[in-house]
Amino acid sequence: MADTADQKKPAHRSHRGRRLLPPPAWWPLPACALLGLAAGGAYGVLKAPEYAATSYVVAVPNETTEPATALGFAQAYGRIATSSSTLAYAQPRAGIDARRLRTQVRTETSPDSPMIAVTGTSRTPSEAADIANAVADALTLTSNQAAKNTGVQLLLFNQAVAPSEPASPSAAVSGAVGLCAGGLLGGLWLLARPGRRRPQEEPAAQEGAAQPQSAVEEYASLPAQGEHSETKEKESVR
Repeated sequence: MADTADQKKPAHRSHRGRRLLPPPAWWPLPACALLGLAAGGAYGVLKAPEYAATSYVVAVPNETTEPATALGFAQAYGRIATSSSTLAYAQPRAGIDARRLRTQVRTETSPDSPMIAVTGTSRTPSEAADIANAVADALTLTSNQAAKNTGVQLLLFNQAVAPSEPASPSAAVSGAVGLCAGGLLGGLWLLARPGRRRPQEEPAAQEGAAQPQSAVEEYASLPAQGEHSETKEKESVR
C-alpha cells in the first residue's frame, strides 16, 4: 500500500506542474465566425418574415409627343409616387395611415424604358399586394389629370399579386451572412493587432545586449596608457 501511494505522488505532482498552453494566435478568426453565425441565425429566426409585391405602370406618349418625353415623365412620376398627395389618394384603398404607408412602399424606374415599378412590403402577402396596387392606381389617377398638358398618360401595365414566399432572407441565409461577416471581422482584427515577439527572439536580444556590456567591462579592466608606460620604466630601471 505504501508503494502504491508513493507511486501516485509523483504523478499527482507532475499533473500539477503542467502548464496550460496559450491559445493559438489565430483564435479570433473562428471565434468571430461562430459568433457571427449565431447572431445571423438568431436574427433570421426571431425576425418576422416580410413579403413584397410589385405593380408596374407605363408612361405612354400621345400622337404628338416624342417617346423621349414619355421617358422623362416616367422618371418624374417615379419620384412623386411616394409624395404626400399620391399617398393621400392611396390611403383609403391600402387601409393603413399615410405615415406607415410611406415606409412600406418604394418605386423604381429605368433609364431605358418608361416603366415605373411600385413595390409594397408587409408582413402579410395580401397587404403587400394591396399597398402596391393602391399606390399604382393613385399615381395613374393624379398624373392623368394633367395628361392634356404633358402629352403623356400613365397606364397600369401589371397589377401586383400576393406573393407565395417571403422576400426577407431565411435563417440559413442570414446565418451564412453572419458567418462571413464574423470571419471578415476576425481576419481584420488579426491584421490590425500588434505582432507578438517570438520567444526565440528574446534570448537573441538578451545576448545582443550582453555583448556590449561585456565589451565595456573588458575595456574598463585594461590599464590606462600612462600606467602601462610607468610599469615599463620601472622594469627597465631594475
